[in-house]
Amino acid sequence: MKAPASFVAGILSLSLFTLSGCVRFDFDESLSQANKDSAEFTQGQLQLHQTEEQIESAVARSQELLGENLDQTNSIELALINSPAVQQLLATHWANASSIAISGGIPNPVFDFGRVTSGTELEIERLLGIGLLDLIRYPMMRERAQHSLKLNQVQLTSDVADLVTRVRSAWVDAVVAQQQVLYAEQVFSSAEASAKLAAEMQAIGNFNALSRARQQSFYAEAATGLTVARHNALAKREALVRLLGLSRQQAVTLKLPERLPELPDAPLSETEVSSVANTNRLDVAMAIASLKSATSLQGIELLASVTDIELTGIRNTVWNEGERETVKGYELGLEIPLFRNIAQVRNKLNATSLAASNALEQVVRSANSHLREAYSAYRSSYDIAKHYRDEVIPLQQLVSEENLLNYNGMIIGVFELLADSRKQIQTVQSSIDAAGQFWMADASLRASMIGQPTSTQLAMSKSGGGDAGEDH
Repeated sequence: MKAPASFVAGILSLSLFTLSGCVRFDFDESLSQANKDSAEFTQGQLQLHQTEEQIESAVARSQELLGENLDQTNSIELALINSPAVQQLLATHWANASSIAISGGIPNPVFDFGRVTSGTELEIERLLGIGLLDLIRYPMMRERAQHSLKLNQVQLTSDVADLVTRVRSAWVDAVVAQQQVLYAEQVFSSAEASAKLAAEMQAIGNFNALSRARQQSFYAEAATGLTVARHNALAKREALVRLLGLSRQQAVTLKLPERLPELPDAPLSETEVSSVANTNRLDVAMAIASLKSATSLQGIELLASVTDIELTGIRNTVWNEGERETVKGYELGLEIPLFRNIAQVRNKLNATSLAASNALEQVVRSANSHLREAYSAYRSSYDIAKHYRDEVIPLQQLVSEENLLNYNGMIIGVFELLADSRKQIQTVQSSIDAAGQFWMADASLRASMIGQPTSTQLAMSKSGGGDAGEDH
């Protein structure tokens, strides 16, 4: 069968025309979009370091941040510009998105060349083939790639929001643990003084063995508590170090504030939270993109499961005893799906799309529930921390002042005064825990508002063990 002389040129022209509309991906635009979609989280600091200038700039800024007490906002910036894990995340996103963009094109034509000799006869074979089904499916493949790029973009923003939330929480944990060590040291000092005084008083006959043993027991518990507090502070600090991506030298220079920030004058209102959270949620956007990707895949796979069509242009030239003969034509290959269960393929695709549809519905229904839970934890922790600050701590200070007056008036003894001192310290520790829970809930709420729900459990602050000093 003969074909027009322009057959090969036609195939190439068609391929070039089709490829000219391939899916486009621009990494810099993607980063800009991620910075825009999560502006509260990244503050525009998300950047992949590709040049020496960018690396040097990041190193210089990191040293500047580590040169002062690292607050929560600066800890986020430090993680974004310094952590190799962030750079890996961005590079992986670039690679994945590029692969998706490539998948939105069509396979290249295949060129076969053959040279056969027989006696005085020489035959040159040239074949140029392309899958016609790939050309037919191209619009669907392009659409699916675009949906997948959207999904990949939302996933990047979600991953960044998750990272920033973990940095915020780790910073709070590290500062709280650091504060708790200071007060654990004060409890230990008080318990140590009580134990020594009890031993001296027993030695002169003014203290019985049981009362002295109680003081010694509290001293032993305080020593254990101090050891645990110091390790906990180290563990929380190292957890923050890992999230910030600090080197060994950088970790040594890390300085944290002595205390958490003050509570805000007023908490966010439920109306403020709802108005922000109901727009551009990441979890909803991701579910929508997943549904569109599954739907577009349905047509592609169903068509591919039915058959495959291969068109090949042929041009053979034969030389025999000085005479040349050229043969032109084409071959059309059609796959016959005799052994493929098309019904099962269709069922699989329908089930995939149905699952994605219900996943979207579940995300939409759960979104407000997650937000209500996160806001409840935020508001409850704010009220508890404020109660400690405004009510519990002042009352404990008043009690301590009265006890000091009673001690000066010889109404109570030194052991009662030391026990009250420990009680006051333990109340402050509970107040620190309450403030820490508020800032953790604040980070969780902001993550939930953007569509990245996290755990929002609250725990009661504990003020420690009993007062051994009352037994004498």
